[in-house]
Amino acid sequence: MNTHLGLFLFIAVLFWLKTYAAYQLEFDLGIDNSMQKFLLFINPISSSLFFLGIALFFKGKAQYRVLIAINFVLTFILFANIVFYRFFNDFITIPVLRQTENFGKLGGSAQALMAPTDILYFIDTIILIALVLFKVVKPHTEKFSRRGIVAVFTAAIMIFAGNLALAESDRPQLLTRAFDRNYLVKYLGAYNYTIYDAIQSTKSSAQRALADSSDVTEVENFTKASYAEPNPEYFGKLKGMNVVYVSLESLQSFVIDYKLNGQEVTPFLNSLAKDSNTLYFKNFFHQTGQGKTSDAEFMMENSIYPLPQGSVFSTKAENTYQALPQLLKENGYKDTAVFHGNNKSFWNREENYKAFGYDRFFDESYYNMVDGHVLNYGLEDKPFLKESMPYLESLKQPFYTKFITLSNHFPYPLGDDKKTIAPGDTGDTSVDNYFQTARYMDEAIEQFFNDMKEAGLYDNTVFVMYGDHYGISENHKKAMSKVMGKDINDFEEAQLQRVPLFIHAPGLEGKGGVKDTYGGQVDVRPTVEHLLGVDTKNQIQFGTDLLSKDHQQIVPFRNGDFVTPEYTQLDDKVYDNATGEKLPSTEETKKDQELVQKKLELSDKLVYGDLLRFYDLKGFEQPKRSSFNYSQDKKLAKEPGFLEEEKKTLEQEKQEKEAEYKAKGYGLEASEEQAKDGADYEPAAQGSELQGSETPQTETQESETQESEAQESEAK
Repeated sequence: MNTHLGLFLFIAVLFWLKTYAAYQLEFDLGIDNSMQKFLLFINPISSSLFFLGIALFFKGKAQYRVLIAINFVLTFILFANIVFYRFFNDFITIPVLRQTENFGKLGGSAQALMAPTDILYFIDTIILIALVLFKVVKPHTEKFSRRGIVAVFTAAIMIFAGNLALAESDRPQLLTRAFDRNYLVKYLGAYNYTIYDAIQSTKSSAQRALADSSDVTEVENFTKASYAEPNPEYFGKLKGMNVVYVSLESLQSFVIDYKLNGQEVTPFLNSLAKDSNTLYFKNFFHQTGQGKTSDAEFMMENSIYPLPQGSVFSTKAENTYQALPQLLKENGYKDTAVFHGNNKSFWNREENYKAFGYDRFFDESYYNMVDGHVLNYGLEDKPFLKESMPYLESLKQPFYTKFITLSNHFPYPLGDDKKTIAPGDTGDTSVDNYFQTARYMDEAIEQFFNDMKEAGLYDNTVFVMYGDHYGISENHKKAMSKVMGKDINDFEEAQLQRVPLFIHAPGLEGKGGVKDTYGGQVDVRPTVEHLLGVDTKNQIQFGTDLLSKDHQQIVPFRNGDFVTPEYTQLDDKVYDNATGEKLPSTEETKKDQELVQKKLELSDKLVYGDLLRFYDLKGFEQPKRSSFNYSQDKKLAKEPGFLEEEKKTLEQEKQEKEAEYKAKGYGLEASEEQAKDGADYEPAAQGSELQGSETPQTETQESETQESEAQESEAK
């Protein structure tokens, strides 16, 4: 080991084996064949030789310092990806690293994802430092031979070239169809993927500078060819009504109508789904990428897909958009506002909201951020919605607003006085606590509806409430198998990406119902616009009206996978939705895949090139960002007694809930006793398309089903 080569090879081998161990233990890369197993085993070798080989250009103590530094940096990159993957099931990208404004509030979530044994990932760095400190290895005064350096780098390059050639043979067009980062890591390794990501990030930055007005034509032609005519039964049905969007943090559809120990988890939302004035879409999927909540906001208001890397909000806030808030102002809406009990800079929201045309942004500075009501990422849902009411009532009507809830956020902490349902008993803390925070959110939404009625706003308002992204990641498949009463494989995991979409309004006059239509978050904007009587024919948007007979039921995910009513495609494998069994690829599935890729590619082209700056939408005036002052309403909060009534109500409710909590014994001890007594979940109904939910059809649905069956029979 005292030779140049001996120490270098010792550290390189340790690093290689550590990286391979991380691949096996931490990442679910979907290894399907022996070729992929072999590539996964060898791909850390080229990275180890190439990066650690840089130290060979130095001599003496400098060589060891450089070797230690490179080893630590590479280990840190690996470990950062491990922690990131444990929750997001994804790998870090350069745009994510630029989102430094978000890092300050991630402490609790990141800590919950770490384990004491993680120190083992730094064991080779520790060994190397110990070898140097205790002089087990001594510095060499002479440099490593030139021939030796050439040999090391030649070996690294040849191994990488062979790796890439084998990867391309197993996965053609690997680097050109790179929507899924799992593929890149599986075939090329975590470090080579990082280099690829840096190159792609640099290329995307150059796209805007090189774009011109001719580039938007292809996007315009594609979206107009995909236009879905509005359903005359619903078009303009809610014209002139106030619009309230509510982002339901991390809420997945499996909790709707789900019973835990005999209790409904979301009783209010369950009743809302069955309400005759609610359009509830049970086959609605989130389509978010790395931007999560911000990606959902972006799609809901722009009908454009998020980016394959990072968050649009964080990296493309300077772009030109034709977003829903500004569009509705062009159609007679008097006020637009966002309500969010968190910092205005998180996800770079303040700048994006100006680009979207929001007149007002009520962030955490407008609320009573006091101990007992602030947890996780900001103000808890009940005080947030309660304290928002005076601000909401001050807006000119008709208004368009958005509320972003926070309490149902990983790792799902909640004060004991706020828990009104016992936790789950899967043994997985994240999954078990999820039911309690979901119930808390449900109660907060019910309270909000009651407050809207008391304020006289309910009857003239349409509520658009949606789950923003998954709450339980695929790292919790074992616990979710207990919850759902069946094995959660990759196919079932894809089905769990359903999130609820409620469109509720008294103005629907009983024309609601549970809809089987497949759709995603890009489809909401045209749906809402048509309900409000807004013509969308000339707008550039990638979604289509969920209520239209022309709606295309192919739901793309950001990684290039997609789902249809008949089948689901994951990693180029096709699954039958009815059975979960694999199906052979057909011309139809290949055609659908090409369409999905085209949509994602054109959407990326639109955003990276900032192409909407070249598109003249008749009657649309770009918002003037400099005209917005999101501190303008703070004088309201300073008025004597402005929020005093809300504070008193919340304190009273807190005392009542605390008494109820103690009476029911929903503490840790009670949970443990229930587990000993064998309290079980009520598993989701088998065969139900919506996991954990069986909702009776309304008369409207039954007639729709009969009409559909008659049409199918006639077609046959």
